[in-house]
Amino acid sequence: MKNKLIYVVDDEPNIRELVKSYLNKEGYEVQVFADGESAYQSFVQKPADMLVLDIMMPGMDGYSLCREIRKTSDVPIIMVSAKDDEIDRILGLELGSDDYISKPFSPRELVVRVKTIFRRIKDDSLQEDAQRSEIRCHDISVLPDERRVLKEQTEIELTTKEFEFLAYLIKNKNRVFTREHLITNIWGYDYVGDTRAIDDLVKRIRKKLAEVDSRLEITTVWGYGYKISE
Repeated sequence: MKNKLIYVVDDEPNIRELVKSYLNKEGYEVQVFADGESAYQSFVQKPADMLVLDIMMPGMDGYSLCREIRKTSDVPIIMVSAKDDEIDRILGLELGSDDYISKPFSPRELVVRVKTIFRRIKDDSLQEDAQRSEIRCHDISVLPDERRVLKEQTEIELTTKEFEFLAYLIKNKNRVFTREHLITNIWGYDYVGDTRAIDDLVKRIRKKLAEVDSRLEITTVWGYGYKISE
């Protein structure tokens, strides 16, 4: 897995190298810059995964650099300042920084804040992936990973086969399936039994959907099978 790239932008050489050393020990790739202009030009060519910006720098200061980067990127930004005034922290956050730390600061504390932000981003990404895996139709949500079915915020208690049947039809909504096809895909190829088991299953699911006043309907296609329409 590729190491995260962090830009450290500070006009004090000792701070640049100290922060770089601590971040390198944690496995991060670090590039250091003495001014905002060079950091911005490098970011345009090779965007970093995070920036640690000193506010008070000659030329393009940390505020200006943050403002420019936020025009095109939501990369995490930690702002560093010799001031501990509330107005400076508020301004940094309003410009789009993710965190603020005052000088003098502990390099270990900065490392912890860097890790925390990356962990939060990872957690948010996992949550978004889970949300994307959600299957919806009308007012019903199917959560495959959790094997749960919700009508808005109300959970519908389903047996394993009821869940698999409903999830299959919703995932393939607007398609009609024969009873034989559904038997094969829900029970498996080795199922031995009457296809009327599907009809009984549908009756039970319809009853549970009606109990929560769901708008979703399992439609019977006479002489053929079943479908769910969007």
